[in-house]
Amino acid sequence: MKIKAVLFDLDGTLLPMDQDEFVKAYFKLLAARMVPKGYEPRELVECIWTGTKAMIKNNGSCRNEEAFWRCFEEKYGEEAMKDKPYIDAFYTGDFEKAKVSCGFNKEAAEVIHELQENDVPIILATNPIFPAAATEKRMRWAGLEPEDFLLYTTYENSHYCKPNPKYYQEILKKTGFQPEECLMVGNDVQEDMVAATLGMKVFLLTDCLINKEGRDISVFPHGGFAQLKEYLHFL
Repeated sequence: MKIKAVLFDLDGTLLPMDQDEFVKAYFKLLAARMVPKGYEPRELVECIWTGTKAMIKNNGSCRNEEAFWRCFEEKYGEEAMKDKPYIDAFYTGDFEKAKVSCGFNKEAAEVIHELQENDVPIILATNPIFPAAATEKRMRWAGLEPEDFLLYTTYENSHYCKPNPKYYQEILKKTGFQPEECLMVGNDVQEDMVAATLGMKVFLLTDCLINKEGRDISVFPHGGFAQLKEYLHFL
């Protein structure tokens, strides 16, 4: 295999899901967690979206975690930051219930383990808008463990988000790989295939395809897990 590392998206790639259904379940659970603390659900959800947008627009001046909580503090005041540990605990607890909005595909873990057997390092390149606890939960829903990955991106360890190419550049800097040595596998045409602009090889997984701009996907190697396996063997 000529490639030296494979990057995988998580949501909709290794973990089948309808993103809208997942977000609904996630927000419902988080709002229920925070109501006893005096938070109004609609305002809280709006604040989370504002913080998410701040992370997506992050220019590298701070970690995504800082960008998010800065918005939270601006909305609710410095005193509300005392609730951060309470929110953090949500991701190790009630967040588990959001699993019902996701699917499972055993082929995802099979592909990962086949790469491991060939000593190919694997990077979980999931958009880093969640804390590590939430990312680790979701990878386990896909039948995987943190130890399966050389690196997995979270809001604590990242300074950019998809579709900013600098998100991928940060991964390359941390791992020491060159773009042409890597393959990025994902289901989102805009967020994942942008890796090709850096010189990475890409594969568009179409099982839970996201193509908001209606782009021609024939320009990318694409298909389901069977086609991905064939493509990996070709490389």
